[in-house]
Amino acid sequence: MRAAKQFFKEALDISGDAPDRVTTDKEVSYPRAIREELGESVLHRTNQYLNNLIEQDHRGIKQRYGPVKGFKSLTSASRFCRAHDELKNYYKVGKRGEKVSVKQQRTSYLNKTLELTHSMQLSS
Repeated sequence: MRAAKQFFKEALDISGDAPDRVTTDKEVSYPRAIREELGESVLHRTNQYLNNLIEQDHRGIKQRYGPVKGFKSLTSASRFCRAHDELKNYYKVGKRGEKVSVKQQRTSYLNKTLELTHSMQLSS
């Protein structure tokens, strides 16, 4: 209960305004925490289908977590994640919030792939 109240209190402090409605899972502490921290007028919804946008938001995490479950040890999973992050950062085109055209993204991807392929051929 205390954690739920703290979460909604911090959310209210950050946003400044109480929302019209809150969608959560069916945790028993949420209704009381919402009433006490956000007010009686806030609609609390628990329908699982209303939460789909939030579930889709962390789809990327789920996509990385699934393949890692097949590793035999935590160290090999850790190495995979570090390698994945390295490649992801290597292929990143623009800075956060910067608009980059699809053509620029494709050109950058192809150039970086050629560069990687060339450096791998030189090292072998």
